[in-house]
Amino acid sequence: MPHVVTQACCGDASCVYACPVNCIHPTPDEPDFGTAEMLYIDPATCVDCGACVTACPVGAIVPGHRLTPEQQPFVGVNAAHYDADLFANEKRFPVDMGKRLPLAPVTTPRPLQAPPQHVAIVGSGPSAMYAADELLRLPNVTVTMYERLAKPFGLSRYGVAPDHTHTRAVMHLFDDIARHPRLRILLNCEIGRDLSLDQLRERHDAVLWAGGAPTDKSLDIPGTEADGFASATSMVGWYNDHPDFVDARFDLSTERVVVIGNGNVALDVARILTGDPDALEKTTISRPALAALRSRGIGEVLVVGRRGPLQAAFTLPELIGLAESGASIVVDPTELDGVVADPDDITAGLKLAELGEIAANPPARDPSRPVIRFAFGLAPQEILTDRGRVTGVRFARNSISADGTATPTGETVDVDAGLVLSSIGYHGVPVPGLPFDERRGVIPNDHGRVMDGDRPVSGVYVTGWIKRGPTGFIGTNKTDSIDTIASWRADVESAAAATT
Repeated sequence: MPHVVTQACCGDASCVYACPVNCIHPTPDEPDFGTAEMLYIDPATCVDCGACVTACPVGAIVPGHRLTPEQQPFVGVNAAHYDADLFANEKRFPVDMGKRLPLAPVTTPRPLQAPPQHVAIVGSGPSAMYAADELLRLPNVTVTMYERLAKPFGLSRYGVAPDHTHTRAVMHLFDDIARHPRLRILLNCEIGRDLSLDQLRERHDAVLWAGGAPTDKSLDIPGTEADGFASATSMVGWYNDHPDFVDARFDLSTERVVVIGNGNVALDVARILTGDPDALEKTTISRPALAALRSRGIGEVLVVGRRGPLQAAFTLPELIGLAESGASIVVDPTELDGVVADPDDITAGLKLAELGEIAANPPARDPSRPVIRFAFGLAPQEILTDRGRVTGVRFARNSISADGTATPTGETVDVDAGLVLSSIGYHGVPVPGLPFDERRGVIPNDHGRVMDGDRPVSGVYVTGWIKRGPTGFIGTNKTDSIDTIASWRADVESAAAATT
């Protein structure tokens, strides 16, 4: 059996360049790379050489004969993306997949045709580390990284669930990058507090802002100021020991927790809130959070989406991982009635099939074990309160059309809850001195060059979520950073050529 990409896939495409027979797709050059939920190995082409295993920074690629029972579903997930009938579908594969050529070997980049450069990177999360790695391949470049926290690596340290140990392993790669002799990381140093952007620009030849999207999208409904309403981000920070959230408090004695939003973060939170504390003890979870989970009174975590199952924001790998983790999951079969996936959308079809499998096999009733329940077609209207404390959520029921449009039916549904968490996405914050797109929550840019209207801001670049918005996975930042560094390089070499 060939090698298989599993749930831990971070999408950084290191495996793509290591593969000698070009059997891992989508590649960064293919149109669906930016939207794919993971990478997939073609079982008919894989020669079982194992080169991809060594290249993968998170241990996501496993030889077929070594798959655990929990990883077995990914055999079908990988194979489904190479069904021969799909190769003729030009919407998905605009090239003849049967005539793919092996990728060219990775070579050392040509030297930078410019004087030595000293680049500042603001932030030390995945996008910053991948950008530093790309810059440090050039021998006449040095990098200084500015990180406001006492520990580096951003969301890979503080945003990944503690039980996702394979995904967290990407920090080993970042540790290797951090040891580079031409990289200096300054911790506990916040731009805007300890050093201004103008001072930073004076000290360096270029500034690369990789500050991410550190705030939540706001849920603009009445009642969000009440005690018992919080963002899922704050809970993730709390159980991951993020310094900004160590003093957060959550009432886990309540019978029901409602999570508004159904992306991967929502699934992470639901899994941690209902997980076995003894199993979590072996992870990096915050000890105060673990103690709180041991004394929890939670019977149900309700994960709610305003649209239908096909539009759910969680990825197929996360759904499979949740189902295979042993969590008790409930899906009402009527929620799936009449729902049909586009036959050209492989991932949607597999996601619907997985939800159908869960619906058909409800967990045995066990009062001592909390359940995770999915609900679809419910839009939050109001956080219900009593004397300043959350008591529930009022939802408007939506009708979901075939194209995913949600239309209110006029019916409302009240759900009792003592804790409500909003998980509807992240949003960037403005950087003083730089333009900002408030609607998208990004710094306007052209392939990473910061743009003030039609003019680039000299010497200032962006990468990561503050560049493209909060989309993609940890590894998506690699290709994103490569794109930005290519722009920086072109500008530096153009300026050097103009002075000679």
